[in-house]
Amino acid sequence: MSPAPLSRRIGAIAESATMAVDARAKALKAAGEPVIGFGAGEPDFATPDHVVEEAIAACSDVAAHRYTPAGGLPALKEALVEKTQRDSGWRPEVSEILVTNGGKHAVYNACAAVLDPGDEVLLPAPYWTTYPESIGLAGGVPVVLPTDTASGFRVTVEQLEAARTERTKALMFVSPSNPTGAVYPAEEIAAIGRWAVEHGIWVIADEIYEHLVYDGHAHHSMRALVPDLADQCLVVNGVAKTYAMTGWRVGWLLGPAHAIKAATNLQSHATSNVSNVAQRAALAAVSGGLTAVEAMREAFDRRRRRMVELLTAIDGVDLMVPQGAFYAFPDLSAFLGRTIAGNTPETTVDLAALVLDAAKVAIVPGEAFGAPGYARLSFALGDDDLGEGITRIADLLNG
Repeated sequence: MSPAPLSRRIGAIAESATMAVDARAKALKAAGEPVIGFGAGEPDFATPDHVVEEAIAACSDVAAHRYTPAGGLPALKEALVEKTQRDSGWRPEVSEILVTNGGKHAVYNACAAVLDPGDEVLLPAPYWTTYPESIGLAGGVPVVLPTDTASGFRVTVEQLEAARTERTKALMFVSPSNPTGAVYPAEEIAAIGRWAVEHGIWVIADEIYEHLVYDGHAHHSMRALVPDLADQCLVVNGVAKTYAMTGWRVGWLLGPAHAIKAATNLQSHATSNVSNVAQRAALAAVSGGLTAVEAMREAFDRRRRRMVELLTAIDGVDLMVPQGAFYAFPDLSAFLGRTIAGNTPETTVDLAALVLDAAKVAIVPGEAFGAPGYARLSFALGDDDLGEGITRIADLLNG
């Protein structure tokens, strides 16, 4: 007997490629294989002590054993008003904030709140793997706009306008970028924001890597640069990357009150409130200073420079120097169709499998990000593993 059919909508969801690579790498390592993983975007630092201490205290507080409002702990929302003013240059109202179960949940809520079936969403590629899945779950249609190393992995207003139709409802925008490390200059962000205002298009702006910028590049919030965008901009953020809190699962969505109300209603039926202990930890994180954040940024910068040095020394690798986040996104197309260790990879999916099997190094193929021929390597791992991992890749590719 065949199994009962599943929902076509849910059955169409692809597994997160980054999580799949990370899971396989961890499984091989647990089995005794000397695997080095460049897959997951996860800082290797511990969460700052003062954040952990607040979580421990919260565990003993009976108030933290109860529900909070579905939209988030009031004290955390108040703190996010100040944090947004400090870091992003604009000041939301408490009614314009929804605390979510991580950044992914914020992306999902944003898409669900603004998209109807058939609405088109402009999606510059390379893109984070979760974006097209969240768009599709809401009934939207991703319209992929390719970029490459030559363009600095930045989409232009001209590209956006050429792709716009009467069905265009939203633009997914991220800077600093996962997976490419690209950072848009303020003038380009402002131009895109003004274009969105002119055409009444929602912008879903992912700003979770806001503090991780290098070489004089700076993060700019589109919402701050283009105040007229206020009624059609949703901002995604969270504590995961800035404060090394990936496992705590606290993000937030900022936007006009009517959209946040709709997203909060959805969340009230889907998950209700985020864990109270995690919210208390996030409150300590966003209310504190940025000393620990800067120390992590300096370490990431050192590792970034080392990764660039090692990757660009491999004959055939083309790499844009990452300007933000903690990823390198090299073009590995020169190695496709070439015999390597007795194999001839035709795609970067094939190449990534070969690198894992032969060199015991996990990388994420560019197909997962809408960019065949490329691969993503996180430099959010220890210095020794970084050097050893890239050396193994170099020995395999140039062997």
